[in-house]
Amino acid sequence: ERRGERALLAEYLVQIDELLATLDADNHALAVEIARIPEQVRGYGHVREAHLARARAHWDTLRAAWRAPERKPRAA
Repeated sequence: ERRGERALLAEYLVQIDELLATLDADNHALAVEIARIPEQVRGYGHVREAHLARARAHWDTLRAAWRAPERKPRAA
């Protein structure tokens, strides 16, 4: 479990770096929603696993929306 938590933290930090690199006023709300995903993971044992599975699915959906090709690139 500890290894999985450390791996999840590392993945989350990479995601935050990606968000910060392309953050602007148009995508701020989505960035906040993605950044708050860990708040959904609570509990211990099988309860935590269930919350993590739901949070992971939501996270994947939001990441796809963030990376969607129709998003305008950030102006330099």
